Amino acid sequence: MLLWPQVSTPREKTEQIERETLSEQTTLAAESKGREREEEPDFLRTAFQRDRDRIVHSKAFRRLKHKTQVFLAPEGDHYRVRLTHTIEVTQIARTAARALRLNEDLAEAIGLGHDLGHTPFGHLGEQALTPFLERPFRHNEQSLRVVDHLENDGRGLNLTWEVRDGILNHTWAMPSPATPEA
Repeated sequence: MLLWPQVSTPREKTEQIERETLSEQTTLAAESKGREREEEPDFLRTAFQRDRDRIVHSKAFRRLKHKTQVFLAPEGDHYRVRLTHTIEVTQIARTAARALRLNEDLAEAIGLGHDLGHTPFGHLGEQALTPFLERPFRHNEQSLRVVDHLENDGRGLNLTWEVRDGILNHTWAMPSPATPEA
């Protein structure tokens, strides 16, 4: 007796495992709403795994190591940076997704991308920029601009709709995200 239907790629096997083991409320990678620019599926990775890798290898992600989260006149080398916060958020998101049988790869990609557009100095940085704009600066909207327009010389990362939705709507002040993983 075959446990697996005939699948031809590691990605398809992973997608089959998702269908068989994740909650009915989850967002399956094989059922993604897609990308702005259509692409051939990857041989190894699901769409959300591919998004995670694009975020991790982006310039904006690497820049998180230089952005302070909160500035409190630290002693020695103990101060918080956005990269540390992002890794912690992502770890919590994966743990919660696993416990709820949701899509861990989607939760991870959203967690890694959620603060790519954040200002230095936490939300105080947002407040400092707001007087110079016609409306409040929102890091989540800037994060979406980063992944859609600023990365890759203006071509963006071409992330899936679900990851983009989670990045945009992860804050309490925005509409609820469309996926339970955000």
